[in-house]
Amino acid sequence: MQFCYFHLMPYTGSAETVQDWPVANKIFDPEKGRELYNTYLDNMVSAEELGFDWVGCNEHHMSPFGMMANPNIIGASIIQRTKDIKIAMVGALVPLLNPIRIAEEYAMLDVLSGGRLIAGLLRGIPHEYVAYNMPPSESHARLSEAIDLIVKCWTEPEPFGWEGEFYQYRAISIWPRPIQKPHPRILMSGSNEASAIHAAEKHAMLGIVSAPTMPRTKELIDLYKKTAREHGWKPTKDDILIGMTCSVADDFETAKQQLSDGRAFFARVLGGGLRTAQQLVMHKTRYFDDTARGKFVDASKQAKISVDDLLDAGNVLCGTPEMVVEQIKKQHAILGHGVTNINMKVGDIPNEAISYGMKLFSEQVLPEVRGL
Repeated sequence: MQFCYFHLMPYTGSAETVQDWPVANKIFDPEKGRELYNTYLDNMVSAEELGFDWVGCNEHHMSPFGMMANPNIIGASIIQRTKDIKIAMVGALVPLLNPIRIAEEYAMLDVLSGGRLIAGLLRGIPHEYVAYNMPPSESHARLSEAIDLIVKCWTEPEPFGWEGEFYQYRAISIWPRPIQKPHPRILMSGSNEASAIHAAEKHAMLGIVSAPTMPRTKELIDLYKKTAREHGWKPTKDDILIGMTCSVADDFETAKQQLSDGRAFFARVLGGGLRTAQQLVMHKTRYFDDTARGKFVDASKQAKISVDDLLDAGNVLCGTPEMVVEQIKKQHAILGHGVTNINMKVGDIPNEAISYGMKLFSEQVLPEVRGL
């Protein structure tokens, strides 16, 4: 099994509770932000030395939820300080952006890294469409067309034109071209039926980070595999990424308390404006069809679930290294995935605790689960 060390880069410089959207940036202290960026980058770079296979960046907007408005900037910084670890951009919110620019920047990252890019091409979560004033009802169709265009940018050696429903270009020939052939591996989200099907249709890796239960996650994986077979290919375990919040400590109570406190900070401080925007999109747009709407993982409800309940559902890794090993083995026995996406920086969990948890994970967890 491979492991991705994922980071949201939350802004924890203020404990002010905010329910408005967008969140007023008057609470952002640039000097504190600079300190956090440096701390977080050091933390992410250390993942290579500690034996993680990937390090993951992401994109969010107009909120202390995450400070990576452009994850490619963070990815480029990590590339310059690492040698072998894969750089997982999880990832560009494609319907909000210019697909030609995505193709160019991802190609730059692939060349700079010597072919280490994992190219996340994502639809994003509902509130991002408020941030960029993009019609959420067009998100699926825009994503589909943009992925086809990006792949052609990476693989077509001669200039070409594009006349699509959403994108029109007279002539395209991106510089540079990516190192990986035929192109960098694509990762797409699969947290609902439509997304899982779409990932299989595009021959992409499947990433599930927000399914509410283990049986539900298994259903989505099975649907992805079935759709892939119908489109002439067979995914391996390395095509399936499962996201997990993780808290590791010397004893269970410490790990549980750290995670509980971090989740409480997230719910109280980081998630308020996000929830406001999410509800606006959910109630007034067609971001989801009726089936998916009923199965959407509501962030406000998730925040109220206890760590004990999450553990019972198999939706979190928490405890001593021995406990976490058993939790990973149990999840793998059910899901059969080949990549686990680990998020340790939840809310305001102290960075000292994060670094120590990474060390425990490296020394006592990874050796026991590598062979899965």
